[in-house]
Amino acid sequence: MKRILAIAVITFLSFKVSAQDTGTDNHQISVVIPNIALLDLESSASKNFTSTFVQPTPLEAGQKINVPANNTDTWLNYSSILPATVVLSRRVDVKLDTPVPGVGISVVAGAATTGFGTKGTPTSAVTLTATNQPLINSIGSAYTASGASNGHNLTYSFTAADANYGNLRAATTVVTVTYTLVDN
Repeated sequence: MKRILAIAVITFLSFKVSAQDTGTDNHQISVVIPNIALLDLESSASKNFTSTFVQPTPLEAGQKINVPANNTDTWLNYSSILPATVVLSRRVDVKLDTPVPGVGISVVAGAATTGFGTKGTPTSAVTLTATNQPLINSIGSAYTASGASNGHNLTYSFTAADANYGNLRAATTVVTVTYTLVDN
């Protein structure tokens, strides 16, 4: 019986010794940050709009049509987290699906005054064509905040240059302007 009691005490003490805690301990935490490249257009009205060329008033033979007023209702928002390797920055490219004969459409992005991080630098005004052109360069890990009045304000302007006036035709032409956030 003493022998069984001794074995039980030794077994109990061996478990107690191996299960003791120390004054410190540690563990690992994996922090995962995803690669993010999101862009959208926001407006307090509709992001689709109409710009109408108008006849001068009063009507007088020999006068040129008046171009529409600039449109500043659209805002470009983005969120960007750069990947750990290869991509040094991003940019926003812009293009027009189909040019309007005789009409020049230009867009310029204002500086982003909302958000944080390495927000991009706008280029000068871009005359839209069917080819992608840079509008905002040097975007790093950043966000502009979401919604109208956040991010980069876009200003559209329209021309009917004398050199292209002969190409104008009376019609309503719907065009699509596409913005793309691309890796540099």
